[in-house]
Amino acid sequence: MLITSDNIDSIDFNDGFIILIDKPLRVTSFYVVDQIQKAYKRTRKQKLKIGHAGTLDPLATGLLILCTGKMTKKISQFQDMEKTYSGTFQLGASTPSYDLETEVENHKDISTITQEDLERTRNSFMGYQELKPPAHSAIKLNGKRAYELARKGLQPEMPLKPLYISRFDLDTLQLPELSFRISCTKGTYIRSIANEFGARLNNAAYLSSLHRESIGDFSASTAFSLDGFLEKLNSNVDVI
Repeated sequence: MLITSDNIDSIDFNDGFIILIDKPLRVTSFYVVDQIQKAYKRTRKQKLKIGHAGTLDPLATGLLILCTGKMTKKISQFQDMEKTYSGTFQLGASTPSYDLETEVENHKDISTITQEDLERTRNSFMGYQELKPPAHSAIKLNGKRAYELARKGLQPEMPLKPLYISRFDLDTLQLPELSFRISCTKGTYIRSIANEFGARLNNAAYLSSLHRESIGDFSASTAFSLDGFLEKLNSNVDVI
């Protein structure tokens, strides 16, 4: 079921397997899938049916679950699992995309923010929430991706999305940077939590780094690096 260093050379991926990849920074989830498909076709001389169970933004790193062959029918089961993320928020400014995809703006003074303010705000996110996704996201609005409208300078009205946060740990020792660990339901935009965190403080914040640690019982700590996985596939190349 799970592809490992021990069985990667001896199995037919199309029988239905899971690949765990620790996605590197500044590549898309589609790029990861595409690179593995190309390597598999080159080494095994056959096409590979493969899909991922939950997109990670290019500026995020961490666990990407890939399903091959018959296992692609179970992608939705993995998408429904709770996910845990860690990373950093930057207080005292915001960005249109809620992360570092766009320029930092809206600078604010944070000198009056207290530890009590931070703890009260953190606690306000526990449990059921409804938050707006970023306008710079792939959500479709009237047949168009929201980010296409946002990049044209438009301000699409984003619908509220339900989510549930079961864990929200916060380290406030390095202000204006906040380190966090969040466990949440599918479809959660951590960027939106960062932006809303600033708003609930009557200040501003954006997501400055993000790593997906786990999906259900699957962990990034046991995942292949993309380069490592491709190297194992390419080691069997007869003709490149």
